[in-house]
Amino acid sequence: MTVLHLADEGEAADLAAFLSRLLHYDRGAAVRLQAAGTALAVFGRPPSFEVLAIRAVRLAKPFEDGLDVTLDVTVSAGELLESVDEAAATAAVPAAVTGPPWAGVMPPRGGWRPEPGLPGADALRGMVTAAVAEFRSRTGELAPEGRTRAELDRIGREIWSREVGGTRLPVRAVHAAQSLGFLRPFVRAEDLGLFSSGTWLRLRTPYGSVAVRRAGLPTLGVSVR
Repeated sequence: MTVLHLADEGEAADLAAFLSRLLHYDRGAAVRLQAAGTALAVFGRPPSFEVLAIRAVRLAKPFEDGLDVTLDVTVSAGELLESVDEAAATAAVPAAVTGPPWAGVMPPRGGWRPEPGLPGADALRGMVTAAVAEFRSRTGELAPEGRTRAELDRIGREIWSREVGGTRLPVRAVHAAQSLGFLRPFVRAEDLGLFSSGTWLRLRTPYGSVAVRRAGLPTLGVSVR
């Protein structure tokens, strides 16, 4: 069994927290792991947000498993979480699983260009708060017979698909960043970045990134419950 040696207890705790949040939205969540050198990237896709979440984890030593010096495998998020030993700062890589469709559509590794116009962290958090309040208000006004899944999804899609200023970044990406622990209260404006590469946009914070394709991703319901 391949064992990952994480940089310290904090990295292990942050990895466990990220996996727990993914499992909150999807109990059967899978994650794709890519490791090379002392860097591990963990990719997940919480279905409520239609985004790809990326958590970068520091390793204590360069990844090496026999003759392999890189790791690229899709595994159960729940099994990976169970294997995390925070005190020892280790995690065992579970057996590979058949990856969901999104695991085969990864953002590019390079070619990212800064995009202007991203508001500050406080403004982004305010957008999410306002969007949640609007969703609750509008759905709360629905008559019982009109409170269908289709109508909830329609309202949710209208709200969460709105763009952040002129950046083309949907508000749902910011909501995902906050919900997954990437946009923490003490994150400052200078800690954030917005980048583009091809059809992808990526919101970067010190605690993780959220990537979204401007076209081509299958759609899912985005109601907030």
